[in-house]
Amino acid sequence: MIKFILLTILSIICVHSIPQQQQQPQQQDFERVVQSIFNTSRSSGFNQIVLPEPLGPTEEPQIFIKDNVQCRCVPYHRCDPRNNTVINDSPDGNTNEDEQIDGFGLLDIRFDSQSCQDVLDVCCGYEKISEKPLPVKPVVTQPTRPTGCGIRNVGGIDFQITGNTMNEAGFGEFPWTLAILKNADESCVCGASLIHPQVVLTANHCVRKMVNNPGSLKVRAGEWDTQTTKERLPYQERVVRNIISHPQYDIRTLGNDIALLVLQTPFTLDDHIGVVCLPPASSVPSSSNCYASGWGKDIFGKQGKYSVIMKRIPLPIVSFDTCQNELRKTRLGNTFQLHPTFVCAGGVEGVDTCEGDGGAPLVCPAGNPADNRYAQNGIVAWGIGCNEARPAVYANVALARQWIDTQVRGLGFDPSVYSY
Repeated sequence: MIKFILLTILSIICVHSIPQQQQQPQQQDFERVVQSIFNTSRSSGFNQIVLPEPLGPTEEPQIFIKDNVQCRCVPYHRCDPRNNTVINDSPDGNTNEDEQIDGFGLLDIRFDSQSCQDVLDVCCGYEKISEKPLPVKPVVTQPTRPTGCGIRNVGGIDFQITGNTMNEAGFGEFPWTLAILKNADESCVCGASLIHPQVVLTANHCVRKMVNNPGSLKVRAGEWDTQTTKERLPYQERVVRNIISHPQYDIRTLGNDIALLVLQTPFTLDDHIGVVCLPPASSVPSSSNCYASGWGKDIFGKQGKYSVIMKRIPLPIVSFDTCQNELRKTRLGNTFQLHPTFVCAGGVEGVDTCEGDGGAPLVCPAGNPADNRYAQNGIVAWGIGCNEARPAVYANVALARQWIDTQVRGLGFDPSVYSY
């Protein structure tokens, strides 16, 4: 329990927010107030990522008496659920190929004194440790998996989680969701999405100051629980080679808040790492079943806590006019004009993106519903507070589709990878 508390305190995640101003805007200096809001980056004040070291050979495993049987805590993929035995590692430190098990049941992400301290550990039979490789599991015919971009692994891969009362996503559920980190200290800069194995989509306000030093940033794909490395499929990291900012980015209003990061080397796609689809140019999103994903705070300000496990926030699209009218009821005032390159989502009290979600993707269903395919309609940009009954504002990806395609082709890549 002490270890868990310490890990929670050290939890990382990206911070992006517009600091709240205390004064109410005066009509005569409205433009000054608007500038004070939009000129403030939502990606400051990040904590450092601190990951625990894997269990070493000389360390004693955590042991429990569970249901009158002695067991020990091991990563979930080292416990054979068929007979509750620990799968031994091979001499090179890797689990043998024929010992891989599909489907590890349920993992409860709640913590108590009678459970393993790591969310990805399970209590497995201690006195029944497998000394020999398990027999090769029989071949089981799996349903045909959809191919292409934007395939959401509904509920996650490997296992299903219980106790997820804070909108936690499943492992690998949104395989396109990324974190942008500083190379120097691994502090997190913003969220992002993968649109090509070597191209990343994010908010321009997150990276514009690093345009002349792109190598100071790296991108992490396949992350889920930021405080453990015990996922069966590890995350990958790539260094940024180039930053391409939208040429019509408006620093005052954050209009065209879009940038592309070109990586030095491509990611290797896997079950937990994939590309998202992009919507057709100038299409207008209208779905009420969209999701944002990332590791941001639960509430605004110092009292908020960052999510250790990737979260999924269900959000409905809100029409442009409705969004603008709702924002006019805030300190922005009744003459506020929302930049036309934005789309809005949310408006449900207690369900919202927040600090730490800047640059993260907003995706909505696309194509055949049976495929669980999603397209990215928005990039988290800004909002007034968090979790209030008003929508938040996202860069409209569809309006930038032609510009994105032009940049991707100019890099020698094929835009069809994110088309559906």
